[in-house]
Formats: sequence, structure tokens, C-alpha cells
Amino acid sequence: MKINISESKKQTAKSFSEYLAKLIAKNNILHIALSGGSTPKEVFKELAENFKNKIDWSKVQFYWGDERCVPSDDEESNYRMANEYLFSKIELPSGNTHRIRGENKPEEEAVRYAGLLEAKLPGHNMHPQFDLVILGIGDDGHTASIFPNQINLWNSKSYCEVAEHPETGQKRVSLTGNIINNAKEVAFLVTGENKAQKVLEIIDKKGNYNLYPAALVAPNTGRLNWFLDAEAGKLIK
Repeated sequence: MKINISESKKQTAKSFSEYLAKLIAKNNILHIALSGGSTPKEVFKELAENFKNKIDWSKVQFYWGDERCVPSDDEESNYRMANEYLFSKIELPSGNTHRIRGENKPEEEAVRYAGLLEAKLPGHNMHPQFDLVILGIGDDGHTASIFPNQINLWNSKSYCEVAEHPETGQKRVSLTGNIINNAKEVAFLVTGENKAQKVLEIIDKKGNYNLYPAALVAPNTGRLNWFLDAEAGKLIK
């Protein structure tokens, strides 16, 4: 496990972008699962503004760790955010994005996307393998769209499951632990003081950490990277 703590949210985005640029440079092709949320938005902005011409984007195949069951032009769509802040601003071949179709029936889309991953990703340990999965952590300790009240979905034999937000009931299609932990590398992007306690419990295995889906992230390769701002990492010694 590697923990990177930066001064600010912007510095965290820069630190992660530098890490990503190096990872892309040393690979001929990179299969990446993106995350939604405010921290990835800052990363997308940083990449578009300062790494636009420093990265060979044709080498990168983009996927998603989860998606809200909304159309691709909806304000809540993770795809829409990535497209608005990154894809539309860089030279990326149209065939290099593989979105979860939030407008489809959730259960059917979970099956379709799992099949797409099997077809597109190289295999390892008899499962599809991402080169990098990017994750965030919610205030409740959820990651991707696996929430504490549905933590059993993490161990699903399927690569994708349909989850429901515990408060809104909104359906989401999410990767499961089966494929997340099979990735070559996993990177947590976490910012904000409201995440500090959960980050501490998960990293130090304290308190109720075993109730948080994010605590189940443990890539088989051992390559787990944390990118935190000073507020999210303030309790880490």
C-alpha cells in the first residue's frame, strides 16, 4: 500500500495525474475503470489542462466502475462528467470509451456490461483484468456503488450487479469485488475532511471498518495506492 497525501484537492489531482501519465507511458495499452464524484472531476480538469499533449490517449481504453441508471446526458451521469471535463478536450479515438448504458434496464445492462468486460479485457486468474481501477469513498464507506446495506454484492460471482442507493432508491450498475480486486492496480482518490475518519478506520483497520465496502478493496497484486488531500488524510500518522 502506498499513501500519497497532498496539500490541497488541486494538488491531489496533480499528483494523481502525474502517476497516471507515468503508468500510461510505460504500457502499450491501458484498460482503466473510472470513478464518479467531485474528486475525479478535478483530476479530469487537471488532465485536460496540463496533460492534454503529454499523454498518448490512443493507448487508453476507458470503462466505468459504476454508473447511475440515467441517460448519458443527465447531470448525474458519470459518463457525462468524464466526457464534459476530459474526453471532449483531448484527442481520444471514439472507440476508446466503453460506457455503462444507464438508460437501459439495469438488470439487463449489468449482464451486457459484464459480457463487454469479458470480451474487451485481457484475462488473468480466470477473470477479466483492468490495468487500473479508480475508486472513491462515500461518507458511509461505500465504494463504486456497493453500499454498506448491500455489502453482500461485493462477493457476487458476477462482474456487475445492480445496487440501490440506500436513501434515494436510485438504481446503479456497479462492478463487484470479483473484478475490482483482480485489477493490476487500484487507486483511491479521496478528498475532504468528512472522509477523514473513514479513511483512518479503513487504512488502520480500526472501529467499524469491516462494515465498509471500501475496506474490502485489496487487489491480488498488492498494488493499492491512496491519493488524499490534507483534510482527508489528517488522521493518518
